Amino acid sequence: MTSDSEHPVLAAGCVLWRRSPVDGGLEICLVHRPKYDDWSHPKGHLKRDEEQLAAALREVEEETGYRAAPGAPLSQTHYEVNGRPKQVSYWAAEATSGAFTPNDEVDLILWLPPTAARERLTQPRDKDLVDELLALPQR
Repeated sequence: MTSDSEHPVLAAGCVLWRRSPVDGGLEICLVHRPKYDDWSHPKGHLKRDEEQLAAALREVEEETGYRAAPGAPLSQTHYEVNGRPKQVSYWAAEATSGAFTPNDEVDLILWLPPTAARERLTQPRDKDLVDELLALPQR
């Protein structure tokens, strides 16, 4: 019998992007979580029997207020939280519609050009996802 500590916590999220309404340049959405006082990409845990991509898009909408069109899969990140392994699957996703409303989980979002987004992100593993998005063929 395996214990819970051996099974990774599964989560999914997106590197959410759009074209700037000002100059048409690429902007990436970052979320601020007051519980951790960090800046990250929108992500969250999978619900029971939920597909990873469905979870990623649900979490984007819950955390940012934006619906998104999924694009290419990006890397998975692996790290430990409270002594348990966590695995987060990511996709590139273009924001299609919506508006942000602060909530208990996310109190702020920022739309930033890629260089500024890399600088603002708290975790180095999240910075690598920006580089992956930029390396994709035409977005």
